[in-house]
Amino acid sequence: MSVSRTDRKKPSQTHSAGVRPLLLEAAGLTLSGLLAEPADGPPRATVVAVHGGGMTAGYFDGQVHPDLSLLTLGARLGFTVLALDRPGYGRSAAQIPDGMLLDEQADVLPAALDAFAERHAVGRGFLLLAHSYGGKLALMTAARTPGLLALDASGVGHRFGVEPTDRMRRRMDWERNWGPLGLYPPGTFRAAEALLAPMPVREASEVDLWPEMFEELAPRVDIPLRLTFAEHEGWWLHEEPDLADLTSRLTKAPLVRVEHLPGAGHNISLGRAARCYHLRALAFFEECLQTAAEAPARPTRTPGKAA
Repeated sequence: MSVSRTDRKKPSQTHSAGVRPLLLEAAGLTLSGLLAEPADGPPRATVVAVHGGGMTAGYFDGQVHPDLSLLTLGARLGFTVLALDRPGYGRSAAQIPDGMLLDEQADVLPAALDAFAERHAVGRGFLLLAHSYGGKLALMTAARTPGLLALDASGVGHRFGVEPTDRMRRRMDWERNWGPLGLYPPGTFRAAEALLAPMPVREASEVDLWPEMFEELAPRVDIPLRLTFAEHEGWWLHEEPDLADLTSRLTKAPLVRVEHLPGAGHNISLGRAARCYHLRALAFFEECLQTAAEAPARPTRTPGKAA
C-alpha cells in the first residue's frame, strides 16, 4: 500500500474529547475499551460497539476528522457508548494470546455487560452496534442472550463473496477491507496503524465456518435487526437474492432491515460515510426504543445501577 503525503502526518490524539479508556472484569478476563457518556444527564440507553477482526475498539473513535467518532456522536445524542476490545484484543490479549472461539466470546460479552451495568447507568438497556467479525459475535450473542434491545451490524453477511484460498492473499484482503482510497479522509491509513491488531489464532481458525453457524443461530435472533452493506463491500455477497435468503432465515426477529450505503467501503466507521452510517444506526435505535416503549413490557438486560 502506498501512503500519500497527507497520510504521513503524525496521528492526532489517541481519543476524542469526552472519550476515556476503561477496564472491565468479566468471566475471568480483564477487558479494555473506550467509553463516552452524555454530559447533561443519564443516558437514554447504552450502545455497545463491537469491532471486527484485526481491529480494536478505537475503530469507533476515528481520529482524522471530528465526524468519524461514533462515541462522541452517540454521547451528544444522549446515549452512553461503550466500545469494547473483544476477548483476545487489547488488555485481554496477554491473558489469552491465542484468543477465543466465537461461542466462547459470546459467553464473555454478556458478562461484560453485566459488569458494566453494576457501576454505570445504562438507561433503557443495551443496544449492540457491531462491525464485520464483531457482527458475528453480536448475532450469536443476540441469539443466546435475553433482554437486549436491538442490533445494528455492518460488514457481515451469510455468504462469502470470495473463496477461502483468495482470502489468504494480502493485497486482496486490503482491497476488500478498505475499497477505493478516496472513500477515506486524508490521514486515515496512518492513523489506522494504531487500531490494527493481529487476529488471534483460535478466532482465525473458524472464519470459514460462519455460513453454517449463521444458519443455526439465525432463527433464534428475536430482537430488531438492521444490516448495512457498503457500496464497495467485497467480503460478502449482498445482491438481492442473497439478501432475500439471509432475511428469510431470521424468522424470529420482529424487524429485519437491510440497507446499502453509497460511497463506503467495508471499514465504514473510518470512512467519509461514517457519520451518515452512525446517524442512521442511532436513528434505528431511537425507533426501536420508541417501539419498545409502546409495546407490553419485556425484561431487558439492565442489572445493577440502571437509570
